[in-house]
Amino acid sequence: MPSKQEVEESLSQIFIPGITRNLLQMNLVRDITIDNGNVKISLATTAVSDKIQDWLKDKIAGMVSDITDVHEVTTEFVSSTPKELNQIGRIIAVMSGKGGVGKSLVAGLLAADLSRRGNDVGILDADITGPSIPKMFGLTTRPIGSDTGIMPLPSTQGIGIMSMNLLLPSEDEAVIWRGPLMSKAITQFWEEVLWGKLDYLIIDLPPGTGDAALTIMQTVPLNGVVEVFTSQDLTTMVVRKAIKMAQKMNIRVLGVIENMSYLLIPETGKKINVFGKSKGEEMAQASNSPLLGQIPIDPKVADLCDQGKIESYESDAVSSIVANILTALDKKGKN
Repeated sequence: MPSKQEVEESLSQIFIPGITRNLLQMNLVRDITIDNGNVKISLATTAVSDKIQDWLKDKIAGMVSDITDVHEVTTEFVSSTPKELNQIGRIIAVMSGKGGVGKSLVAGLLAADLSRRGNDVGILDADITGPSIPKMFGLTTRPIGSDTGIMPLPSTQGIGIMSMNLLLPSEDEAVIWRGPLMSKAITQFWEEVLWGKLDYLIIDLPPGTGDAALTIMQTVPLNGVVEVFTSQDLTTMVVRKAIKMAQKMNIRVLGVIENMSYLLIPETGKKINVFGKSKGEEMAQASNSPLLGQIPIDPKVADLCDQGKIESYESDAVSSIVANILTALDKKGKN
């Protein structure tokens, strides 16, 4: 008699067309019953078009029928919402009180490093009016879905990405919306996108302490935020506002990241503080959280982002920051 494990192993080999994740990863399998060699599989229709449903039915029948002692395979489809299916381990928001500090870059680098460690990762681009995540990852096509939801677009490395830029007629189309509309879009990205099973979801927040950040902090069960800043006096002053917002919302600040901290001269190994003396320790004290690390100015990462190949970038600085974030997540309590 076939086992449930054997059926699940077969289903894990079926990848949704256009998505580099299988049925189990997207958490579409609702139930498996086995009776005298007759296998019945219940599958959610969430974000799955009628055409793909027909394809899945045939594919499942073919794959599961190959299991020893399977006589008949039946697939039924049931309704469910993305919010009911999503199972996300940890959710981290990347935040800054000021634009231009490389917040989206940091979000992309963190996601890529977490993915390289063998995790299932997604990025929710909450910067509705200034989305840059798709460009960094080289994504230009529209996500697939149905009237019951949509699926994130997979990157080269398999990171699921949802961004307003993926839904626009062209990437340079302006989104001219007031706060309530932006908040609604962010809520839909959280509740109406089928993220499936993820180990980590990285949320790229827009700069500032306005409606978008407030919506995320009130709607999404964040495990914490990381604050990105540069060493300029103006930047650090504004970022303190974002830190205080998180603290007032009772959201844990996992730590601070100083981006564009210095320029390394390869020939000499000398570090030049382009934006002034490091304020890492000062910001860590202000947030009552650790300095997670410092990211240098690197022309290579800028070039890779322009090419849509941010996932190709690796550095000891980023790996160290991710390790520190994971350590902070494992610590109990809030700052």
